[in-house]
Amino acid sequence: MISNEDYLWYVDTALDSMLGIVRSLGDDLANRVPDLPGANAPYAILTHCLGVMAYWGGEVVAGRTIERDRPAEFVATGPVADLVERAREARRQFAIDVGVAEHDAPPRGAVPPADAAIPIGRTQGGALFHVYEELSQHLGQMEISRDMLQR
Repeated sequence: MISNEDYLWYVDTALDSMLGIVRSLGDDLANRVPDLPGANAPYAILTHCLGVMAYWGGEVVAGRTIERDRPAEFVATGPVADLVERAREARRQFAIDVGVAEHDAPPRGAVPPADAAIPIGRTQGGALFHVYEELSQHLGQMEISRDMLQR
């Protein structure tokens, strides 16, 4: 089993890379959608990842009710500085949520029915692993988006 400290190192590393991308792109490019089918702007991708952290860490693991507008995450736009501040707060709260996790215990909060029978919905540890899975996957998407936007 991975320690909370080691787990958060991986999460923080992914977040730092995502934040580096939106900072390097600036307000204009970070909010632009690359010319790829189904693509999202880097700003929106990071907004979605913060939503993932809030829901899976806050509701599923910690048991807080989280109001989330998932579709809005994928079209979110705004100043990079505001997103950086939201990420700072999301990271702080997520560390608290990880700190109360009982990795082998069932979720404390609601899990979508489609996820209830798979590892991400069966245990709090599975939910936390899902957060890192999402961050890693979307970091790769952001790297491709950055490369397309900067060419």
